[in-house]
Amino acid sequence: MYINNYFEYERNKTRKVFIGNIPAGADEPVRIQSMTDTDTLDTEATVNQIIEIAKAGADYVRLTVQTKKTAEKLRDIKNMLKAKKYDIPLIADIHFSPAAAEVAAGIIEKVRINPGNYADLKQFKHIEYTDEEYASEVEKLKENFVPLLNICKKHNTAIRIGTNHGSLSDRILSRYGDTPLGMVEATMEFLRICKKSNFNDVVISMKASNPLIMIYANRLLVDKMHEEGMSYPLHLGVTEAGNGLEGRIKSASGIGTLLIDGIGDTIRVSLTENPVKEIPAAKKITEIFSEKKLRKYKSPFKISGFVKNYYAYEKRRSLKKGIIGGNNVPVVISDISGKNPVETLSECGYIFDKQKNKYIKTDLASDFLYAENKNPEYTYPENPNIICRINSSKKNNRFKEYESQADKQKYTFVEIDASKLEEESFKNLKKSDAIIVLNLSFVDSPVHAARVFFAKSAEYDILNPVIFKQYLKQSDEHAILKLSGELGALFADGFGDGIWISGGNLKENNNLSFGILQACRMRITKTEYISCPGCGRTLFDLEKVTAEIKKETAHLKGLKIAVMGCIVNGLGEMADADYGYVGAGNGKITLYKNKEIMKKNVPEAHAVKELLKLIEQYS
Repeated sequence: MYINNYFEYERNKTRKVFIGNIPAGADEPVRIQSMTDTDTLDTEATVNQIIEIAKAGADYVRLTVQTKKTAEKLRDIKNMLKAKKYDIPLIADIHFSPAAAEVAAGIIEKVRINPGNYADLKQFKHIEYTDEEYASEVEKLKENFVPLLNICKKHNTAIRIGTNHGSLSDRILSRYGDTPLGMVEATMEFLRICKKSNFNDVVISMKASNPLIMIYANRLLVDKMHEEGMSYPLHLGVTEAGNGLEGRIKSASGIGTLLIDGIGDTIRVSLTENPVKEIPAAKKITEIFSEKKLRKYKSPFKISGFVKNYYAYEKRRSLKKGIIGGNNVPVVISDISGKNPVETLSECGYIFDKQKNKYIKTDLASDFLYAENKNPEYTYPENPNIICRINSSKKNNRFKEYESQADKQKYTFVEIDASKLEEESFKNLKKSDAIIVLNLSFVDSPVHAARVFFAKSAEYDILNPVIFKQYLKQSDEHAILKLSGELGALFADGFGDGIWISGGNLKENNNLSFGILQACRMRITKTEYISCPGCGRTLFDLEKVTAEIKKETAHLKGLKIAVMGCIVNGLGEMADADYGYVGAGNGKITLYKNKEIMKKNVPEAHAVKELLKLIEQYS
């Protein structure tokens, strides 16, 4: 088991590792980092951006280091920072070049290497290895890696073993596949060498653009480290999360889930925006999912015998009630209580068709609208599913009750407060065939409380569908990050048949609900974008191009489009994308369909138009 207690917060025990003068792990606060997107050879621009990131509140700053020449430039950057009275620890981001890593290790505080390309090749070939051949390849890896460890020991330099889902080596892919297990095994090969070499200044990261893969890989790694007596700190992040609302939802879904589990010692929110903008979002995530807050929740029950798969997606079995539960996608409920439905339906994803004189549902239309009580002064359209409150005549009724007559199907709902769970609650629910609305608004740790609820439901064999309800005071970034982390954690573990957000802004709540479901791959309702945050390797305006591509393709529901600054994570991280726009040199772009190159060396000025032509041709 990857954690000792699934139902109450307990921080994963890790060792303390110093990155310069700022330690991570053990009882240290969760540290925050970002990465420059300047050309590292441009000392002044890089130093200025490092200072901006430091002023925003980052603990560490990472820089791309492509060559030995770039690594040597780190000395000038350190000296200029010291002259300006800044001593923030720097991290060299290394791909493909052990030589650059060895130079950087003698100059700055930490070196990040990628197991997928540090020693192994990536040619997208399937290779069958005998056990002896495989062991020989691991021995070659050791020969490449140990010299770096020796330099790091000499200079007190830390190392991050940074594994990316999209850049696993051919050797790992051939044996373990494109899986969380493959990520774990790639990482453990390096960690075993560190352990045998008595090198302990190690941090690990397991990143993916899919939050679920990222969650399962980190959990599996922690479990594996426990088995082998390791306790290295973990750095968390969702790669290529994108920008705006989607980028924040994806990042919080992955990072928040693991912080709730007690996993994570440093984080980065990777956004396709100015790196300075990553820091406020990261700060909010660490505050929302802080140990201090999560520790307040104590389970009212002693849970035992609860069995589930924590390392792969398995949906909780629930009974089908119309369009809710069973194998249906999770539903979205919008709260229009006290509002004129005709005036608010456009905020819930409906469009009025004047010819048919009725409202038409878009892909982002709420499945149900909660009106509390129908106001005789308002006109209620026929086709949206309206939920109303029932004034129950039952004595000592512990639940709020609702009903909806929709699509020739009558739906009944009972609401239960997650902060007031007791044995009697489950005895009553066992007798009910209603859809359960689990209100998570008033409990200290909604995820732990919901886990307790589902464990007790399993004990009573309660299979009713469950809708998660959350109340917001306002629909701001704090609310977005909080709900994305909490609901993302529950959907990642297969729980839940819908979302009901009340309070705040109706339109923003609707977008947030569908955004969370899309990020967790529970319900695809719009175009999926995989875009990297950019770094010194990026040779075009990533933020501008991403915005342009989004504007032109936002209507293509279900299509996955990757926008990548370079090929380091490009082809790998965009492996499940339908189309890719990848930087290939100064002013040149390569366009992909799936993993296949369709057009090379496209001039940047024409590349977006060429991508659109490609999509039109094949989609």
